[in-house]
Amino acid sequence: MASRNQNKPPVTKNRVGDDAPLDKRRKIAEKTGGLMSSTLSSRGRQALTPMNNHKEVSVAPSEAEAPENEIIEFTKEEVDALLNERFKGKKFDSKGKQDWMTEYLKKLKVCIKWFQNSLQDLNVEKDNLRETLASSERKCVETEAAMKTKEEELNDIISKLEAKVSSLKESLAKEEIEKQDALDSHMREKEARMASEKTQDSLREELARAVQNALNANEKLKAQEDNYKRLQEYNTSLQQYNSKLQNELKAETDANKRVLNEKAAILDNQTTLKGHYKMLQNEFTSAKESRDAAVKQKEDAKREVDVLRAELQQVREDRERQLLLVQELTSDLNKTKENAGRTFEEVNNLIIKSSALEDTCSSQREQISLLQNQLAAATQKLKMADMTSSEIRTEFENQKQVVSDLQDRLGDAESKLLEGENLRKKLHNTILELKGNIRVFCRVRPLLPDDGPAAEATVSFPSSLELAGRGIDLHQSGQRYPFTFDKVFDHNATQQEVFMEISQLVQSALDGYKVCIFAYGQTGSGKTYTMMGRPDAPLQKGLIPRSLEQVFQTSQALAAQGWKYKMQASMLEIYNETIRDLLAPRPVSGTEAGGAGKQYAIRHDADGNTFVSDLTIADVFSIKDVSTLLQQAAHNRSVGKTDMNEHSSRSHLVFTLRIYGVNESTEQQVQGVLNLIDLAGSERLSRSGATGERLKETQAINKSLSSLSDVIFALAKKDDHVPFRNSKLTYLLQPCLGGDSKTLMFVNVSPDPSSVGESLCSLRFAARVNSCEIGIPRRQTIKPLDSRLSCG
Repeated sequence: MASRNQNKPPVTKNRVGDDAPLDKRRKIAEKTGGLMSSTLSSRGRQALTPMNNHKEVSVAPSEAEAPENEIIEFTKEEVDALLNERFKGKKFDSKGKQDWMTEYLKKLKVCIKWFQNSLQDLNVEKDNLRETLASSERKCVETEAAMKTKEEELNDIISKLEAKVSSLKESLAKEEIEKQDALDSHMREKEARMASEKTQDSLREELARAVQNALNANEKLKAQEDNYKRLQEYNTSLQQYNSKLQNELKAETDANKRVLNEKAAILDNQTTLKGHYKMLQNEFTSAKESRDAAVKQKEDAKREVDVLRAELQQVREDRERQLLLVQELTSDLNKTKENAGRTFEEVNNLIIKSSALEDTCSSQREQISLLQNQLAAATQKLKMADMTSSEIRTEFENQKQVVSDLQDRLGDAESKLLEGENLRKKLHNTILELKGNIRVFCRVRPLLPDDGPAAEATVSFPSSLELAGRGIDLHQSGQRYPFTFDKVFDHNATQQEVFMEISQLVQSALDGYKVCIFAYGQTGSGKTYTMMGRPDAPLQKGLIPRSLEQVFQTSQALAAQGWKYKMQASMLEIYNETIRDLLAPRPVSGTEAGGAGKQYAIRHDADGNTFVSDLTIADVFSIKDVSTLLQQAAHNRSVGKTDMNEHSSRSHLVFTLRIYGVNESTEQQVQGVLNLIDLAGSERLSRSGATGERLKETQAINKSLSSLSDVIFALAKKDDHVPFRNSKLTYLLQPCLGGDSKTLMFVNVSPDPSSVGESLCSLRFAARVNSCEIGIPRRQTIKPLDSRLSCG
C-alpha cells in the first residue's frame, strides 16, 4: 500500500453525456414518447408521456388530473418508464424544466398513491391469511385432542375384554377340576362294583339260598345301568359344552385380534399389544392342549363303560343261571341288602354331584351369554370409532392442505409486500433526488445500565401504516412531540438492518456520484457505534467498515463487465478547529501527533470537489488495507472522559474514499467520492462537567455544531448568503450541503429521560435538515483517461 501527499485530483475533461447532437436527442424523445403513449393508451390507463419545451402534448382534464377518489393502476414497465423519464428540453430552459418537473411530480404523486393503496390491500390480505391460518391450527389441535380421547376409550374397552377372557379361563379350569373329581368318583364306583362281583362269585355255590339277594342285585344292576346312562349323557353334554366354550373362546380371540389390529391401524405405534396378543395365543394353545388331554380321558372312560357293558351282559347270563339257585341264596339275603344299601348311598352321592355340576354349567352359560353381548357392543363401538377416526383423519388432511395453501398464499403476499417496499424505496429516493433534499435517518439506542435501573424510555414509535418505520414521538413533561423522517430505527435494529437501508446510497459512489453520510447527536447517543461499531465483531461492524466491504465486493463483481477501479483513502479529524491527519506517520519523541505542526488548508475546485492540502492519501487495494487504516485512525483520534460518556469523541472524524473507475470496452470513466463522517457529540457544559482542556474541547465542538445549524437554517430559508466559512466543519461539508451530492444524515437519539432536552433539540435540527434542498445530484463522468488515471 503506497502513501503519498496529494491535494489535487487528476485532470478531467468534458463529459460524454452532453456530446450528442440536439436533433438526435429530439428524435429519440419523440420516438420514446410515442411508444409509451400508444402502449399505455391501449391498456386504458393514464398515459405517462415525456415532456419537453419543444413539443407540448395536450391532455384532457379528465385524463391529466384524475379525481381524488379514482385510483389509476400502473404496471411495472410504466413505473420504470416514469422513473427513467428525463427532461428533454434545452439545457438552460428553466421555465420548461420547472413545468416538466411540476407535471412529473404530479405523476409521481399519483403513482405513489396507487402504490400506497396496493400496499395497504396487501397488508389487509396478509392479516386475513394469518387469521385463517390461526383458526386452522386451532381446529387441528381440537381434532388431535378428540383422537386422543377416542384412543383412551378404546384402551379401556380392550382392557375390560382382556379381564373377561382371563375370568373365562379361570372358570374353564374350575370345570376341568370338577370333571376330574367326577372321574375319580367313577373309578371308586368301579372298584366297588368289582368287589361286589367278587362277592357274587364267592356266593355262586349258595345261589339257591340267595334268590332274593339276586333279585336285589338285579335291581342294583338296573340302577347302575341307569346311572351309567346318565353319566354317559353327562359326559356328552360336557363334551358339547367344552366345544361350545372352545368356539366362544376362538370367537373372543378373533375379536380380540381385530381390536388389536384396529388399534394398531389407528395409533401405528403401539406394537406392544402384538406381543400381548401372542402371549394370549400361547395361553389359548396350552388351554387347547389341556382340552385335548381331557377328551382323551373321556375316550378312555367310554372304553371302560363298554367293558362294563360287556361285563353287565355276562352278569345277565349269570342271572339266568342264578334264577335256578334263588332258593339257595335266601339265607344270604340280609348280607346282600346291607351291601346294596351301601351301593345306593354311593349312587346318591354321584347324583348330587351331577346336579351341582349342572347348576355350575348353567351359571357359566349365563355368564358366557352376557360376555357375548358385551363383546358385540364393544365390537360395534370399535366399528363406530373406526369410522369416526377415518372421518377425523380425512378432515385433518383437508385442514392440513388448507394450511399449506394459506402458507403459500402468505409467502406470495410477503414477497409482493417486499417487492412493493423496494419499489416504494426506489420511488421515494427518486422524489428526494428530484427535490434535492438531504435524507435523514433516525436511530434510537437502547437503554443502558448506566442510565439507571428505574429509567423509562422517553420515545415511542407510532403503529399506523402511514408512519410505520418513519415516525417517532418524544415525550417531555407530559407533552408529545411527533417527528417524521425518511427512516426511523428503534432500539432493536441491528447494524446489518441499518446498513441495508443505505447500501444503495453507497453503491452510488461506484456509479460516479458524490455521497456523504454523517452522524449527528448528543454525546452518548450512539454515533460512533453507528459509524464505526466494533470492527473485530462481525455482527457489530459499523457503517464505515460495511460500506467499504460493499465497495470492494461490488468492484470485484463489476470486473467481469470490464470495469477497473482505483481507490484512494484519507482520514482526518477537526479538533479544536484544527485539522489533524490521522494517517500521518507516527511522530517521533518531542513532536505532536497527526502532523499538528502543519497548516492544512481546505480547497474547493470548479467541479465541487474538496481537497485538503498536504493530507496523506493512501492507495487501497483490499478491505484489509482499509482495516489497517481504520485501526491507525482510531488509535490516533482524540477521545476523552466526561460526566456524560466515559469514551467521548472529542473531534469530528471525516473518512474520504475517492473512486476512479474505467471501462476498457466502452471507454467510459467515472469519478465518485464517499464521505463518511462521525461528528463529535453535542453536550451542555452543565451536564458534561468539563473543565480545563475538556472545557476548551466542548466549546469548540458546540461552536462548530452551532455553525452547522446556522448553515442549515440559511439553506432552509434559501438565503442568498450561506455562512459555510464560519467553521472548518461547515466549509469542509460545503459540497455535501450546498452542492450536487447525495447526502444522508443519521440523527442518533438517547432514550434516557435525563437527556430528553438534548434529544428534542437533535430531532428539531434533523427535521430542519430534512427540509433543506441542496440541488439534484449529478453523475461525474469524464472522457477517456490519460496515462495518469490508469487503473491497471
